[in-house]
Amino acid sequence: MAKTKKAGSRRRAVPTPPPTRSELLRLSLVILNRLRQQPGLPIRHIAAFAREFLHIVRGKSEVAAAAGDRRFADPAWTEKRWSNALVKVYLAASQEAYALVQELELQGRDAYAARFLSMMLVEALAPSNNPFTNPVVMKSVRETRGRSLMRGLQHFLSDQLDNAGLISMVDRSAFEVGRNVAATPGDVVFRNEVLELLQYRPQTEQVYSIPLMVVPPQINKFYVLDLSPQNSFVNYAVQQGMQVFMVSWRNPGPEMRHLSMEHYVRALEEAHEAIMQITGSPKVSWKGLCAGGLTSAIALGRYAHLKRLDTVNTLTLNVTLLDVAGMEKTNIGYFITPKALKESCKRSEKEGVLYGHEMAKMFAWLRPNDLVWNYWVNNYLMGKKPAAFDVLYWNSDSTRLPATLHKDFCDMVLNNELGKGEPYALSDATVELSKVDVDSFVVAGRTDHITPWDACYKSVHLLGGDSQFVLVNSGHIQTLVCPPGKGKASYQTAEHLPEDPHDWLEQSTPTTGSWWELWVKWISPRSGKRKPAPVAAGSQKYPPLGAAPGTYVRE
Repeated sequence: MAKTKKAGSRRRAVPTPPPTRSELLRLSLVILNRLRQQPGLPIRHIAAFAREFLHIVRGKSEVAAAAGDRRFADPAWTEKRWSNALVKVYLAASQEAYALVQELELQGRDAYAARFLSMMLVEALAPSNNPFTNPVVMKSVRETRGRSLMRGLQHFLSDQLDNAGLISMVDRSAFEVGRNVAATPGDVVFRNEVLELLQYRPQTEQVYSIPLMVVPPQINKFYVLDLSPQNSFVNYAVQQGMQVFMVSWRNPGPEMRHLSMEHYVRALEEAHEAIMQITGSPKVSWKGLCAGGLTSAIALGRYAHLKRLDTVNTLTLNVTLLDVAGMEKTNIGYFITPKALKESCKRSEKEGVLYGHEMAKMFAWLRPNDLVWNYWVNNYLMGKKPAAFDVLYWNSDSTRLPATLHKDFCDMVLNNELGKGEPYALSDATVELSKVDVDSFVVAGRTDHITPWDACYKSVHLLGGDSQFVLVNSGHIQTLVCPPGKGKASYQTAEHLPEDPHDWLEQSTPTTGSWWELWVKWISPRSGKRKPAPVAAGSQKYPPLGAAPGTYVRE
């Protein structure tokens, strides 16, 4: 509520660098020093594990996998006493290892790094990941006479040769851009060096007069909001009478290494002007996702400096960090130390781009159980194909970042001017978020592992104007893809916006359903009067250049 206050053939990705020996040595020394200061701490946890081990041997242990942990869900794990005991031993050891790291009471990056490394080690050692200790795998080997392992080897070699060494998460043969994903009818009505602008065809007799421009993140393709029709935000918004325009970023090659944040901001300005000319509206509502939301906020801050913010109607931010320091609180903080960022920028400067598979590998290791070991077992040990999910197909359709834009993002992480409420300098403007005083609708995911919800919450106090904050009971992608009538979606809202996000959480109330419906109720009265839907795309000045989803998305 109101605020109180053109690339060549696919090449192997450059791998994300492992931690240096000096970094691991330093962290090891820090941990050893804490253990020296608290000698009883490891003894206490070893003793606790020993007691639980005796309970396991006697068959009296009550240790069980957490709800939602699918690694040991198959009945084969409990059919034999040894496999059931093995799981319990692993779970008991894991609990004590995590508790030990937590009780070390490390501070800052050391705490995040220790938790992340312990998670990586513990999850890698799960008996489900080893064919000789996984009864489900051994059963499959016997039933197929080893053919399952041969198929798994084929899948492994295929991933090494054709998928930049990444484990395939989806059966890509089931989807095709423009056929069953990114298939909402529309036209390309504008194109520049950086983006294509898609105008979707109306599906209602009347539309709201103020159009909506959607800005996706530069590190992904736009169709996370236009998956299969039943999961498509675009399709849903068009059906509500919205005039929807979508930015489709170009997938840059090394020859576009010069493109900076300012190039992207100016490209959005050109798209904005095209939308106003096509629709005849003096204002446009903006909706930004993740890094696209950050770029949108910078663009609107520039508008405020140039006295052009009156052409912006509202701003919607989805899983967006304006205070990028919030990433340090997640596992991603392990990868964004100043030294790691500097090395990453050196590589992208040499290559001309940051390759999408490099980022995909890093994001996968943020949730290794779900995004690495799950597919290791399914694809390689069981020899099965991954399932066909539209959102995973989109996730595997990676893009590149031009070297200069990559450096700009890294500088934002290091300096965090916007998150500190400080000016962010462009060549022709000084961006101050407090001067972006349009109404805003800010959405975050409670279990988001990339953009923590409490850091997203800070946006409502960094921006000017009135804000609505919505906390969705899901993770990063599930927060974006939340169609009505599917699953067990819910979200939380509150009347007031205190400074502390956890104070907000305490006073918030839950609602069952999709936040898309709440957003429509919020934006509809802010979208002007209804008018007859346009009968053709574009205008005389901006004639259609081809059918959606366009050409850039296919690069």
